[in-house]
Amino acid sequence: MPKVDLSARELQVLNALIDCYIKTAEPVGSRKLATKYNLGVSPATIRNTLQDLEEMGLVYQPHTSAGRIPTEVSYRIYVDNIMQIRPLTNKEKAQIARELTSGNKAIDQILEQSCRVLSEVSMQLGVSMAPRFTEGILTHLDLVPVGENRLLVVAAVKSGLVRSVVMEVDSVVNPKMVQETADILNERLSGLTLGQIIDTIHDRFRDVSYGDPKLIKLFTESAENIFTPQTDKDLHLMGTPNITSQPEFKDPKRLQELISLIEERQKIVSSLNAAAIYEGVVVTIGKEANLGMLDGCSMVTSTYRAGKTTGTIGVIGPTRMEYSKLMSIVDYTSKVLSRILSKE
Repeated sequence: MPKVDLSARELQVLNALIDCYIKTAEPVGSRKLATKYNLGVSPATIRNTLQDLEEMGLVYQPHTSAGRIPTEVSYRIYVDNIMQIRPLTNKEKAQIARELTSGNKAIDQILEQSCRVLSEVSMQLGVSMAPRFTEGILTHLDLVPVGENRLLVVAAVKSGLVRSVVMEVDSVVNPKMVQETADILNERLSGLTLGQIIDTIHDRFRDVSYGDPKLIKLFTESAENIFTPQTDKDLHLMGTPNITSQPEFKDPKRLQELISLIEERQKIVSSLNAAAIYEGVVVTIGKEANLGMLDGCSMVTSTYRAGKTTGTIGVIGPTRMEYSKLMSIVDYTSKVLSRILSKE
């Protein structure tokens, strides 16, 4: 983002304009700012300041004689330099903690619940990604026949997380050979990180004379698919009506682009993975989020920990979102989720 030096008055007016636009979703004029905000200057002075901000590319008029709307650049300045994060109330914290800690759930259920909580509290689209398993240490592996030609692979990681994948096999599954295969897999793989397993599995099973050779071959060839990927199957989404009902998506074309993004999912996965390389709460605004044609949306995300593995949660909504509140919601939810999944 190009560096923009703003005077104290320009920052004050920009802050008021963004605050007003977030609340109303309507272009903001100088008279409205003078009436609603105690800026200490006349509407004429505010109008001149808005003109200066427009020349700097920070606001624009959707049509002649309309008020101004913030640009993505101004939202970035707002988030980084102007906005004050709004702390959650004790009641809001209690609601989040209560929803996430109710019942003894599996990891997928917990992530789905965290997604639901984020969508309900934020009134945006809640998102959560399953943990990245490659740093997790395998504690046990189960092979469970689920049909004549299908096996359920259940990999348990030291933190207590479990990943399940169904494998298709060419021949009828023999329960005895399945158990022997599971035994040799556990003998040679338990105690390794999943990343180590992926990198060395072919070498570890070159001299095997125990178990079902076809199953072992299939497992070694499928190891990367079993342990590594974060695909749209690892993504949880909740609260679609929250975002589709926003004024930004009244236009049928924009609404269709949003629905396509939610249905295709993979772009959301890629954007969440890109944000996950940073520590703490991350705000990606508009085109920064890389959501394809839907560049009028922003994301607020944070990583959570599950033992030695990490995943990502957050919210997606229009760039006109209440960043000050959403950053607190996402931050607190990620901390509660980390405590639950790391059994702290």
